[in-house]
Amino acid sequence: MEIPKPPKKNKPSQLKNAAMLSGIAFQMGAIIYFANKGGLWLDSYFKTTNEIFMIIATLLGVAISIWVVVLQLKKIKY
Repeated sequence: MEIPKPPKKNKPSQLKNAAMLSGIAFQMGAIIYFANKGGLWLDSYFKTTNEIFMIIATLLGVAISIWVVVLQLKKIKY
């Protein structure tokens, strides 16, 4: 009489998912930081007084970082 083998699970490891999620936070921070610095550089280059480029670039960085997060969350399998 043979002992049945337990079925293999095809779930990715919890550690891999945790690593991906922590990487997402660093990516968000980096995207927003560099967008902000780019906006500040544009403001100093064009000598604007109301920092409009910084505001636009930061908002654009937030939108891009959210888009990147959504794309990466689609890759995570539960």
